[in-house]
Amino acid sequence: MKKNSTFPDGFLWGAATSAYQIEGAPLADGAGPSIWQRFSHTPGHTLNGDTGDVACDHYHRWREDIAIMKELGLQAYRFSVSWSRIFPEGKGRLNEKGLSFYEKLVDGLLEAGIEPLLTLFHWDLPEALDDRGGWLNPDIAHWFADYGEAMYRRLDGRVKKWTTLNEPWVVTDGGYLHGALAPGHSCHYEAPVAAHHLMRAHGAAVQAYRAVGAHEIGLVVNIEPKYPASDDPKDQAATNRADAYMNRQFLDPALLGSYPEEMKEIFGDAWPEWPAEDFDLICQKIDFVGLNYYTRAVTCDKPDALPVRAGSVRQPHKTYTETGWEVYPDGLSDTLLWLKNRYGEIPLYITENGSAFFDPPKSMNGRVIDPLRMHYLNQHLCAIRTAIEQGVDVRGYMAWSLMDNYEWSLGYAKRFGIVHVDFETLERTPKDTARYYSKIIESNGAVLDDPFLPLSVHTRHV
Repeated sequence: MKKNSTFPDGFLWGAATSAYQIEGAPLADGAGPSIWQRFSHTPGHTLNGDTGDVACDHYHRWREDIAIMKELGLQAYRFSVSWSRIFPEGKGRLNEKGLSFYEKLVDGLLEAGIEPLLTLFHWDLPEALDDRGGWLNPDIAHWFADYGEAMYRRLDGRVKKWTTLNEPWVVTDGGYLHGALAPGHSCHYEAPVAAHHLMRAHGAAVQAYRAVGAHEIGLVVNIEPKYPASDDPKDQAATNRADAYMNRQFLDPALLGSYPEEMKEIFGDAWPEWPAEDFDLICQKIDFVGLNYYTRAVTCDKPDALPVRAGSVRQPHKTYTETGWEVYPDGLSDTLLWLKNRYGEIPLYITENGSAFFDPPKSMNGRVIDPLRMHYLNQHLCAIRTAIEQGVDVRGYMAWSLMDNYEWSLGYAKRFGIVHVDFETLERTPKDTARYYSKIIESNGAVLDDPFLPLSVHTRHV
């Protein structure tokens, strides 16, 4: 592409959220509790004891939020469904009021000219299923497929892009290995089991979609490219282990039908030998992969950092976000090229990409000035454009996040939104980044090369 060139025709511009992070009212209208309801209400698990009881109150303010999306010119909106709103016990009895909420949301999006991208599972497992073992119970693949089928039968056609799981690596690493996320387990032996059943559930949900759906379904993974800290063979080996554990553990079985060979080395006797028929279930044909990208890791050998025995080296003179992540847009173009080279010509969507920088708790005179986030957006979109120039089939970009929200165990301390939320009043205020993103969408990316636009965007109205 040349300077001031646009993205491909039909490139889909949008933003993303997840249910527990924005909806609030987690038990409204007959919903059952999720593991995040229990985890966040357990003392000591979240910063300041924050919960998602109110969050952004999207459950009641969804019309206002769609109006903001429309004002900003968003073409798509990626969101997740709370499984326990649909099946309060996780399976069996369907809650029509919960399903009705998502039907109204989807209809409202379509009326506004915004395409819905629906994720079935973004971490909020029904508590009733966790009480039956959760992702450690092999039956969960069938429970998940039944939940998916109920959603497909009601919404397929109105929803044409579905994803099964969001970031299964985070679910297992945070929830079953290190205990930092729900359900809060810390067990070397549980993590591989939970990971495998997540992938079996993914495959079963894709199978169920092929039986009743008529459009597209995919999988969303978070990728953090690993770069060796040195030429030392120990650092090189640690980089391979870290890459296998975080980046290939879920894509390889889904797309190639096997786990990376390093997984046995990483987990030792905690790594099970899985039957071949499991991979027949997992390795279903999918229509696209969703990529969540935030940062890279410069990796070194660290023998005491079990089970991977790898650590990260902080880079001098680099910009880091409030979450401690290095701003490294080249890692996004590198990752997109790696995905193409390793897995072939499967279509890709950037389903999350964004940054947490400091914003004041309240807007000032109706404005939130966030130049670091604007620059992050610009540079990462340029990185995507570079990958497209080199033949990668990237079809859309979903900014994380539409609005400031509940950042899991970090509570409300980190703001990723392009729309500011005053958590006392719940007032929404589009940040300068949102105004800039509107211009990017309007020009289909052509304004990315205008060096003055990010500084002057506040003077131009959406």
